[in-house]
Amino acid sequence: MSMSFLTNLNRVETLLNSSNTLSAPNKRWHTAFVTIYCSRALVSHFNLKKNKPKISHSSSFTVLDLDGPPQNHNHSFAIDQATLSDIVKEKNLHNLQKHGGVDGVASALESNIESGINGDDEGVAIARRKQVFGSNTYKKPPSKNFLHFIVEAFKDVTILILLVCAALSLGFGIKEHGAKEGWYDGGSIFLAVFIVIALSSVSNFRQSRQFDKLSQVSSDIQIDVVRNERREKISIFEIVVGDVVCLKIGDQVPADGVFIDGHSLRVDESSMTGESDHVEIDGNHPFLLSGTKIADGYGKMLVTSVGMNTTWGQMMSSISRDVDEQTPLQERLNKLTSSIGKVGLAVAFLVLVVLLVRYFTGNTEDENGVREYNGGGRKSSFDDIMNAVVRIVSDAVTIVVVAIPEGLPLAVTLTLAYSMKKMMADQAMVRKLSACETMGSATTICTDKTGTLTLNQMKVTKFWLGLEPIEEGGFTTVAPFVLQLIQEGVALNTTGGVHKSKSGSEFEFSGSPTEKAILSWAVFELNMEMEYLVKSCSVIHVETFNSKKKRSGVLLRRNNANNNNTVDAHWKGAAEMVLKMCSRYHDASGIVKDLDNESRLKFEQIIQAMAASSLRCIAFAHSEVAEEEIRDEEGVTRVKENGLTLLGLVGIKDPCRPGVKEAVEACQHAGVNVKMITGDNVFTAKAIATECGILHPNQDTDGAIVEGEEFRNYTHEERLEKVEKICVMARSSPFDKLLMVQYLKQKGHVVAVTGDGTNDAPALKEADIGLSMGIQGTEVAKESSDIVILDDNFATVVTVLRWGRCVYNNIQKFIQFQLTVNAAALVINFVAAVSAGEVPLTAVQLLWVNLIMDTLGALALATEKPTKELMEKSPVGRTKPLITNIMWRNLAAQALYQIVILLTLQFKGESIFGVTSGVNDTLIFNTFVLCQVFNEFNARKMEEKNVFKGILRSKLFLGIVGFTIILQVVMVEFLKKFADTERLNWGQWGLCIGLAAVSWPIGWLVKLIPVPDEPFLNIFRIRKKK
Repeated sequence: MSMSFLTNLNRVETLLNSSNTLSAPNKRWHTAFVTIYCSRALVSHFNLKKNKPKISHSSSFTVLDLDGPPQNHNHSFAIDQATLSDIVKEKNLHNLQKHGGVDGVASALESNIESGINGDDEGVAIARRKQVFGSNTYKKPPSKNFLHFIVEAFKDVTILILLVCAALSLGFGIKEHGAKEGWYDGGSIFLAVFIVIALSSVSNFRQSRQFDKLSQVSSDIQIDVVRNERREKISIFEIVVGDVVCLKIGDQVPADGVFIDGHSLRVDESSMTGESDHVEIDGNHPFLLSGTKIADGYGKMLVTSVGMNTTWGQMMSSISRDVDEQTPLQERLNKLTSSIGKVGLAVAFLVLVVLLVRYFTGNTEDENGVREYNGGGRKSSFDDIMNAVVRIVSDAVTIVVVAIPEGLPLAVTLTLAYSMKKMMADQAMVRKLSACETMGSATTICTDKTGTLTLNQMKVTKFWLGLEPIEEGGFTTVAPFVLQLIQEGVALNTTGGVHKSKSGSEFEFSGSPTEKAILSWAVFELNMEMEYLVKSCSVIHVETFNSKKKRSGVLLRRNNANNNNTVDAHWKGAAEMVLKMCSRYHDASGIVKDLDNESRLKFEQIIQAMAASSLRCIAFAHSEVAEEEIRDEEGVTRVKENGLTLLGLVGIKDPCRPGVKEAVEACQHAGVNVKMITGDNVFTAKAIATECGILHPNQDTDGAIVEGEEFRNYTHEERLEKVEKICVMARSSPFDKLLMVQYLKQKGHVVAVTGDGTNDAPALKEADIGLSMGIQGTEVAKESSDIVILDDNFATVVTVLRWGRCVYNNIQKFIQFQLTVNAAALVINFVAAVSAGEVPLTAVQLLWVNLIMDTLGALALATEKPTKELMEKSPVGRTKPLITNIMWRNLAAQALYQIVILLTLQFKGESIFGVTSGVNDTLIFNTFVLCQVFNEFNARKMEEKNVFKGILRSKLFLGIVGFTIILQVVMVEFLKKFADTERLNWGQWGLCIGLAAVSWPIGWLVKLIPVPDEPFLNIFRIRKKK
């Protein structure tokens, strides 16, 4: 067999193997290409046999050279996906080294560990990688369809009871009145159930879709990558194999990859392995798994697998988000619904017994005044008895139907879905549905300072060298070697970066706001050349910054140093903490002076003065260390922490957010305490808290301001005693924040906490409502929270509080409205049944009233927007009952009026108004419905006398009321046979409207009656105990 044929066979094998990495559409093109290539290879082989002497190297042959580097964008790279996956998943260091280590893998992926993916046309390069290795997305399990929510709705016990009642009513109706007219009652119950199920299913289906959208938004994390030698932020979904990703504490690892370089990098792999211990990542263990979290340190990684080629992607593709969670309010309402249903069943059973006794004792008469049951004389036929019993059972079933408030769960679903959508528009993304309602009960908000109360737009405004301030542009007087030390301390002890813009004339800064402020100051004021400094020094060891130490350190060696036996230690961090580590300081001329007690006191006063001006004070310190001293007794490399020389102090200004003072005052006016928990020192914290309105200018701050360590050292009893008085906690650690949340909850507070750091996760989980920051928040913090504040603004926290109260208030409005109707309908039917032996409101009529309450009423009252008045009430708190004394007062007055007026019409209506029995029954039905329409206005304002306030802004409410009235006219005037009504004249309509309208003045008058704060039920319990 000829060599050319063997070569072609090898190339065919290469082509066939490469198809494993292609998507389905590209596989079809690939198959076609292989077929054509094989055909040409065979033809070429036989042509070569015929014309062997005439072989020449044509250009077409060299273009199709599969052995060389891939020239065609559709071809694979020098390393395939299977190999890359095996390296990371199996954590095989030998396999990695076999491919030339990280450098070799990067080279095979046509990337660079320093400059990332390079190329003139970045878009084409990225598209090619997506085509070969796939995109960083995973297949999601199919969303639950509409049919699923319909089936779930049918599982509801209330719905099942109603369906049984509908079936019984339908059967009894057809038995008594025949198929033509007997289906009305049962059919109407079925219709009502169908409408409730349809609305509930539509609402839950839309809510599910909304959660899917929110899930996509929350998954779209911004990642720092290096491309074309530039550091930039891109979406996690845009990460491709070969990207160089920059990682820092709190980040989520966006894809599988290998460690390039970094310091003190530790990873929390508990989400993948279940192991709680953090894994150290270095050259001996360089493997990073997608979905894990950076617990400490910082570094860079080379992406080797994305999307479905990662273990995380495969795991996430099989997980669907459960949106069927029951919120605490829904659970309470389900209990309320169950309790009301039991009362309804008891009343229905009582009515059934009374009516049966009345019938069989001969106390009921038909329309002609003839006794229906005659046991002594003319025997009643079996059919007559059965029809009478069926009618009685049907009346009892009707009472059960009207008693069950199936609209309560629907109202909760509607108001939660509506508020969640509106909150998203107000920059608050709800991750946990129960947080919507819980926020309305919040009594205390523990907030961060940086970025929440302040703008997080930091700028260095003060610099002290020794005991002298250096004004802007005054650095020419500073000794050159001191400037160099400061520049080294800034450039090499940072997690940020400086990059020239594409035009080359402007600088771009990356990192945290504090890092960017210091880097910007060093570049523009000190003329720092970051790239030169990074290349001229080698970093030996890094102590990364965290919220507990509040400082970071670095050991470095100058590459051009004459004496290689010494290294430089640099520290940067909270000024008073770094000052404690220093024993000397540099003055502007470079002279080193001892830091005695007098000069130390002066430095402390400088720091306090800057802090009192709302400046964050950062100190720089330096020391030379002998090579043999960089390791401790255990052989661990450490950055020297004492005997340092203070280089200088910088003051960083972070102005308060516009409107934050008004937002804090709004909370305080609403009875919600705002506490500031910050890592800054006491003086900075006090200045910012006063500026934001958390502290008042003349306020006694004794006990109102504490440091985290002080609070930590309190006894259990002292914490309980003092926790409520604390307004500001300075120099706090995440543990202090957690401790404060726990003790506030022990005191009965409903606590909301804001957090952005990885270490805030325990406090966010412990709090009743965890609020993470969307911009500065780490992924760990976001996953631990209930709501993400997308703009990091405290004013948005207040908006969430307002919406939370609105949700709770809307549910209470609907409960008051529904219970009024339930109470009135039950009492009217029970009294009429017991006294007259018949119910005035038929099944169809009661179901129509039910429909107004459950669907249209829920829609009208559940979608009311927040009002200013909501923020004038004290918070509901943890223990207050769902039905308040004010609600009991309102619903009792309205129900009593409806009972009196309708029973008067029932027993005296015919004689008073001179109408027939049919017209009188229609008057009762029409007045009852219109009473609910008018009472809907009363329900809008439970405490305010003016129920029409803001009515014109509630267009949906007015539309629903108008629609209800139109449907009622249709029921009375046009559906006479179905609804068992008679047409009414204008005078009779006026009478019904007049009687119903009386509920407005009654509502106004009853609000003049004061009610005790102590819940009525508690008062009864106390008296019972006595």
